[in-house]
Amino acid sequence: MKKRSILHMLDPMPNNSPFDINMAMDAGFDVLMPYSNVKLDSVYGLTQDAIFSRGPSGVKLTGIFIGGRDLALAMDMLTTCQQAMVPPFEVSVFADPSGAFTTAAALVACVEKELKTKHGKELKDCTALVFGGTGPVGLATGIIASLAGADTALVDHLSINTAQDVANAYNRRFSSTLKAAVASNDAEKAKVCANVDIIFCAAKAGIQVLNATVLKSATQLKVAGDVNAVPPMGIEGIKRNDRGVPLIHAINAPNAVGVGALAVGNVKYQLQHEMLKLMLTTDKPLYLDFRQAFDKARELV
Repeated sequence: MKKRSILHMLDPMPNNSPFDINMAMDAGFDVLMPYSNVKLDSVYGLTQDAIFSRGPSGVKLTGIFIGGRDLALAMDMLTTCQQAMVPPFEVSVFADPSGAFTTAAALVACVEKELKTKHGKELKDCTALVFGGTGPVGLATGIIASLAGADTALVDHLSINTAQDVANAYNRRFSSTLKAAVASNDAEKAKVCANVDIIFCAAKAGIQVLNATVLKSATQLKVAGDVNAVPPMGIEGIKRNDRGVPLIHAINAPNAVGVGALAVGNVKYQLQHEMLKLMLTTDKPLYLDFRQAFDKARELV
């Protein structure tokens, strides 16, 4: 009997994401097996249970997806999966905690595209701020932008120490060069925005982070990207479907353009779909995280 494709979905949270389950089914997996409340010390055994039960031909139709909300834990789980493999019993593993890796990859790729098209600049030529930078999407965005060469700072709305601790931890882990900043009011936001080229907004949905008054101070701004699709938008003046549309409130940076949440979301959706499909079509096992997601996102935009 022909073997069916199976995706084992490991999640340290109480519930697996319905979004990820829908995406995996639409990508072509026949059977989805969600596991909730998964501890790191359980991952090795779960992985070996998955690889030894199907034979060398069956493992080609078997994959592991890692969810949750903690980026460091997701990467630890991916590493543990890889350590548990015993070739030729080896399956593909894809980590995308809280959708942060694919969302961040799509955001940075969309902003990079507008930066090149509208301004003839590369990420390595630019300074960038990430508002909401200590949350999952913001942190992944900062890491990707930093590794791509941008001089990037994570902005926390309460504490410079929180932002600095997070930046230090992930710089050690990924050899990024993240910096830290704090901006809890409009005056502080205007100060940190004054001389940056790129603004990424990955704060909580429904919260306006940058208003028109703050944007007036962004005299060097070239591209701003916002992943908030819930009104009010994270950056005033950016509409959800904007992709390279002039940023009307950045009056002292007349060539600045914005990228909206649905424009990013469309790329994120395509990206996650393509990454999941890769697991079904590859001839050799893949270990996928934000780095491979960003490479693929650049292709898609």
